[in-house]
Amino acid sequence: MIFGQDRKQLRIMYAEAWRKRCERLPMSPLEAQIAAIIELHPEYHVDITSDDLDRDYTPDGGQTNPFLHMGLHLGIREQVSTNRPPGIANILEVLRAKLGDAHAAEHQMIDCLAETLWEAQNQNRAPDEAKYLERLRHLTE
Repeated sequence: MIFGQDRKQLRIMYAEAWRKRCERLPMSPLEAQIAAIIELHPEYHVDITSDDLDRDYTPDGGQTNPFLHMGLHLGIREQVSTNRPPGIANILEVLRAKLGDAHAAEHQMIDCLAETLWEAQNQNRAPDEAKYLERLRHLTE
């Protein structure tokens, strides 16, 4: 695993990447990717710079977990860069053209990824790649 299982360690990685971007310090390629995603989400800047990085975000209170959301962006970008599952890079290009906005296209794809991961976790099995691709292709119609 890239990030391990420690939630706080992962969140510190995000905070450090953002601090380096703000201070114009050198970053690793992964830090640069994280900082680019954070930059697209000004609504999360307070969370990223908070002293309480171990805070819980609960859907019950209508809270979006910014770290989960940005992690899903990273996941989509990794999938697209490797074209895995096959065809996902083309789906992003079609969505980008349809919406005229790459970030909006990623957000639609994130919904499909999150649903697929939730189903897999809920059913205690591996994610259904075929169903995931079906959801993604439906976005392009």
